[in-house]
Amino acid sequence: MDNIGHFKRICLLLCYNRVVMLEIQRIRQEKEAILAALAKRNIDASQTLDAILETDQNWRMAKTQLDQVAAEMNQLARSIGELFKSGQQAEATAMKEKTSALKIQEAALKEQVSALEDALQKHLYTLPNVPNEAVVQGRDAEDNQNVFEAGSIPQFSFEAQPHWDLAKKFKLIDFELGVKVTGAGFPFYRGKGARLQRALIQFFLDEAIAAGYEEFISPHMVNEASGYGTGQLPDKEGQMYYVQEDDFYLIPTAEVPLTNIYRDVILPDANFSIKMCGYTPCFRREAGSYGKDVRGLNRLHQFDKVEIVRVEHPDNSAKALDEMIDHVKNLLDKLELPYRILRLCGGDMGFASAMTYDFEVYSAAQEKWLEVSSVSRFDTFQSNRLKLRFKDDKKTTLCHTLNGSALALPRILASLLENHQTENGIQIPKALQAYTGFSVIE
Repeated sequence: MDNIGHFKRICLLLCYNRVVMLEIQRIRQEKEAILAALAKRNIDASQTLDAILETDQNWRMAKTQLDQVAAEMNQLARSIGELFKSGQQAEATAMKEKTSALKIQEAALKEQVSALEDALQKHLYTLPNVPNEAVVQGRDAEDNQNVFEAGSIPQFSFEAQPHWDLAKKFKLIDFELGVKVTGAGFPFYRGKGARLQRALIQFFLDEAIAAGYEEFISPHMVNEASGYGTGQLPDKEGQMYYVQEDDFYLIPTAEVPLTNIYRDVILPDANFSIKMCGYTPCFRREAGSYGKDVRGLNRLHQFDKVEIVRVEHPDNSAKALDEMIDHVKNLLDKLELPYRILRLCGGDMGFASAMTYDFEVYSAAQEKWLEVSSVSRFDTFQSNRLKLRFKDDKKTTLCHTLNGSALALPRILASLLENHQTENGIQIPKALQAYTGFSVIE
C-alpha cells in the first residue's frame, strides 16, 4: 500500500477538521524560528513552509467564500419560504433559480476547499518536530552529546564471550530454531533464558508501578489512525508490519496504543499528570539491516519491551522528562550495568521528537556501546495529531506527551550475559534474583 493511499484514507477520517503536525498558527507566527530550529536537523524547510503558508491562505480564502455562499443560500431559503407564504410565486421561483446557481458554486468551492486541505496535510506530513532549544545541530550519532556515565566496565582475566556464544553454551536462546520456524530476528528463549526474560519484564513493570505508572495490557495491533496519531505514519511505514486484510499494523512499541488511549480526548482541567506503562512484544521490519551489528540479540524483528508514557501539562514536561531519565538510570543501576546517557543531536533524533536522551550499556565482549533506551519529549507534536487537549480557563490547550523504554529487553539481556559472565557461568544481579529464582547460570 502506498503513502498516497494511506493519506487519502486519513483525510477521510479527518474530514474538514484541520488537524496538523505542527500547529498552523505557530507556523504563521514563528516561521523564522521554526526554520532555524529545523536547520538543527540539517533540513532547509523554507520552500515547504512557504508552500504551507500559501496553501493555508488559499484554504482560508476558499473557506470564507464557501461560508458566505452557504449563508446566502440560507437567507434565500428563508426568503423563498416567506414569498411562497405571501403568494408571490414568480418572485419565489426567480429566487429558486438563483439558489440553483449558488448550489453549483457551493459544490465547486467544497471541492476546492477539500483539495487545498489535502495539499496542506501533505506538506505538513513532511515536517518533523521542531527540536528543543537545548538540542545541538549535528548530522549523526558522532555528534551526540555524552551527558552522563555510571558504572565500571568489567575487566576479565579470561577471554570474554559474546552473548550469542553464551546463549548457546548454556542453552538460553536458540537463534537457529527461530530461523527454522519463522526467520532471522525471531529467536526462541528457553530454560533459564526464558525465565530471565520473564524476570526482567516483571522487574521493569514492578519498578514502573512503584514509581506511580498505571499498568496497561494493550492490543498488539493498531489501526491506521493510531499510527498517524503518534507519528509512526507515514514516516516509518516501511518499518512496520502490516496486515492488509484488516488494515492493522503490528505495534513497534507500546507507545502507540498507550498514547492513543487519549486520542480525541479533552481533559476536564489543567490539574493532571498521566503516567502509563505497559509490556508488549514489539515488531519492526528493520529493512536493510545486516552485518555483525545485527548479530544475536543486537537487532531483532520481534522483541519485548516495557514502555513508560506520560501526558503532561506543558509547564511540567521538562520535569517529567528528568523524572523519566532518573527512572531508567535507577533500573540500570540495579542491574549493575555500566551505562552512559547521550543527548541526541538534531540529525540523529526521531521524526516526532523535540528532545531525546539515549541510554547505552557497554557490551563487554563486543567492546562497544549498545542502545537500550530512548527517552523523549514530543511537546505538542503528537497531541496536535491526536487532538489531545485540556481545559484551561474555559479554553482548550494542547497537552505535552513523553515516552521512554524502561526497558527494551534484547540488548539488556545481551549486556547482562556479557558483563556478568564468569569463567564458569553467569551471575544474576541481586535485584533480579527474587524474580529468577536462581542467582547463577552454570
